[in-house]
Amino acid sequence: MIAIGIAIERFYYFRHIRLDAFPDKKSLELELTKKIHLIATIGSNAPYIGLLGTVLGIMLTFYMIGKEGFMDTGKIMVGLALALKATAIGLLVAIPAVCLYNFLLRKVKVLLMSWEIERGRKGI
Repeated sequence: MIAIGIAIERFYYFRHIRLDAFPDKKSLELELTKKIHLIATIGSNAPYIGLLGTVLGIMLTFYMIGKEGFMDTGKIMVGLALALKATAIGLLVAIPAVCLYNFLLRKVKVLLMSWEIERGRKGI
């Protein structure tokens, strides 16, 4: 949800930005890339958090098997399925976040290039 909120804010900002208001490329780049690193961080770390949940879930399932000595296969499968849900959720968070990050980064590059082209035309 955080990544989507940031992406929506950035889309809105990119749509309404006035490139001529920035005197130099660095100040424009700083403004355009604001908050985008958060989306990259979410996208790159979500699979690891999901994997951690999977490992903990499997460990808990094995602990329960060891504690009870014998466990119904249905209970084992439920425990493993719940553990794997953590990885699936991590991927469901990561994939859209990485796609949003790549899209926003491309938009930043396009806006920076547009700024350079505009400045070049004014210099002629």
